[in-house]
Amino acid sequence: MPYVRKNVSTLTASERRRFVNALLELKRRGEYDEFVRMHIEFYAPDGGNGLRTAHMAPSFLPWHRRFLLELERALRRVDSSVTVPYWDWTRNRSKTAVPWTADLLGGTGRKPDHQVMTGPFAYSAGHWTIKENTTNANFLTRDLGRPAAPIELPTSGDVKGALDDPVYDVWPWDSTVTKGFRNKLEGWGSGSGSASWRNHNRVHRWVGGAMVGSASVNDPVFWLHHAFVDLLWDRWQRAHRAHRYLPADPPGAADKQHRRVVARHEQLPPWKETPDQLEDLSRIYRYG
Repeated sequence: MPYVRKNVSTLTASERRRFVNALLELKRRGEYDEFVRMHIEFYAPDGGNGLRTAHMAPSFLPWHRRFLLELERALRRVDSSVTVPYWDWTRNRSKTAVPWTADLLGGTGRKPDHQVMTGPFAYSAGHWTIKENTTNANFLTRDLGRPAAPIELPTSGDVKGALDDPVYDVWPWDSTVTKGFRNKLEGWGSGSGSASWRNHNRVHRWVGGAMVGSASVNDPVFWLHHAFVDLLWDRWQRAHRAHRYLPADPPGAADKQHRRVVARHEQLPPWKETPDQLEDLSRIYRYG
């Protein structure tokens, strides 16, 4: 029987508390920081050499689907009632409402250094010291909405623009493509500044602080954000049943993407599953 991932705005007080407590326990055990390290390790830009799996590649969606499931399994070993909720940022757009409440994720950071001062993940609460990072900060930071240079969260229209594209991805399978559902959702755009961040990427920038860059897992909102991204992939799959993950076959030896992206039936590091095997996990969970 599949369990349900709920909209974070519908969680009861007890469900909020159990989710937070399970995250804090993973942190106490040192397990949470392993997820941060993994994301840093696999955050490879497409301007470099070697295989890309987590970002700027077709496997962005199955990689994070598997990553999210790994975290959820760890949480459920702590408390079997817990599932990862999703944050629908097209609807819950306030900087003071869910999920930014004191009993859930806490709020934005203070002005001088963007340090989060409220909620269970504030450094001052004593349970959430940042240990794996690309900077020297040991406290959680946020800058919701980026007041100094304001940006808005993506809208339902922005999401629809991605969902309406029936093709999963296109060559050269990187951050430069302008067609295909994957990058329209991942959100690498042309130009510079905020206009170049769409959907998934724009949410990371809107939250700011720790959510910008490879160590973004340090902010627990990462999981709520990616649960919604996963839900959107599920919606795309249901709307375009004749279309699947691409590329179906590995790029040839003469292709500049040879051995740089994962094809449908190739293993997706660091796991043994393939994108093909991760396209349908409805036997495990569903969205409510």
